[in-house]
Amino acid sequence: MSDKPHQNLAIIGHVDHGKSTLVGRLLYETGSVPEHVIEQHRETAEEKGKGGFEFAYVMDNLAEERERGVTIDIAHQEFDTDKYYFTIVDTPGHRDFVKNMITGASQADHAVLVVAADDGVAPQTQEHVFLSRTLGIEKLIIAVNKMDVVDYSEDTYNEVVEEVNQLLNQVNFQVDDNSFIPISAFEGDNVAESSDNTPWYDGRTLLETLNDLPETEEPTDAPLRLPIQDVYTISGIGTVPVGRIETGVMNTGDNVSFQPSDVGGEVKTIEMHHEEVPKAEPGDNVGFNVRGIGKDDIRRGDVCGPADDPPTVAETFQAQVVVMQHPSVITAGYTPVFHAHTAQVACTIESIDAKIDSSTGEVTEENPDFIQSGDAAKITIRPQKPLSIEAASDIPELGSFAIRDMGQTIAAGQVLSVNEK
Repeated sequence: MSDKPHQNLAIIGHVDHGKSTLVGRLLYETGSVPEHVIEQHRETAEEKGKGGFEFAYVMDNLAEERERGVTIDIAHQEFDTDKYYFTIVDTPGHRDFVKNMITGASQADHAVLVVAADDGVAPQTQEHVFLSRTLGIEKLIIAVNKMDVVDYSEDTYNEVVEEVNQLLNQVNFQVDDNSFIPISAFEGDNVAESSDNTPWYDGRTLLETLNDLPETEEPTDAPLRLPIQDVYTISGIGTVPVGRIETGVMNTGDNVSFQPSDVGGEVKTIEMHHEEVPKAEPGDNVGFNVRGIGKDDIRRGDVCGPADDPPTVAETFQAQVVVMQHPSVITAGYTPVFHAHTAQVACTIESIDAKIDSSTGEVTEENPDFIQSGDAAKITIRPQKPLSIEAASDIPELGSFAIRDMGQTIAAGQVLSVNEK
């Protein structure tokens, strides 16, 4: 582990805009993937007639390795700059990206939005920008990629910048002019070093920009909240729940409670990166063992917290949502699936309380009959089975969710208040 402060970085954007290649390039330029590994991938890529895909291969091979082995370690996707060590959350191109981004498997502090110069804003670009905004990403860096494909044209770059700015204005996302960088992840232009191919650009490289990100405050003062991603049985240890600490600190010897399963016990061991540790903090991915807890007592979607300040379980909750896409209209009684941290629970929209102006937050209509794509609203929600969720004002890390139906994200939102069970 590095002594430097830690940042979670999401790499977002449309599926074919070069995210995998950019991640591979970042890992390579920061020495996180050795030269010989890239060489091997280069040979493999060329044999398969896919020369130039070597950086993408780095990521894809890691993805396969991860699928084969149950490992809690995500060190493959870490890299250092002079100031920070970064964890790249969620491999690019991941079809569950949207879901994971919302469910806290990737509470990223900052994001790099990759937009291909030859293609501009695509549907997923919009969806990802929208989510970043709703989920409280603080800083967005826009990498205008594939500049090599458009012959490093300044005009094309400016057109894409203009197009992205319009999109950002729509969702009221403030970025400054130096958030845009013309790059070629494939050739390496402006990633680690300034490129002679873009003499018209005098801004910072991508790595310099990442290095200049503001530090994030670790939510260690908040009570422990650890959404469970999986529960394993490991011989010699027993039941091992696995998850990422969102807030607070976990120490061995702590008495914890799992909600909504409503079981608890004493933390016997905590393991991180295959080593036993005495305590773990926000952002740490841990496996831990709790005395007296069996594999069938808890499940994915439970949240672990202190026994004396257990995670909140909602009877109903009020939330502010923004509808991204829905083929018709949403009315009271609609029951889609809510994805909150690691939980997926069908919830019924009990009432639509107010329509609001998404840029100012002011109420524009009380108790509307329905809401549709593009609308923002306050709604009251009743989970169909127990769900642990927190008000975003108390614990923001557990206060956001996505609403999915028909295989797509139809809305995203934040919890305003919880009426406890």
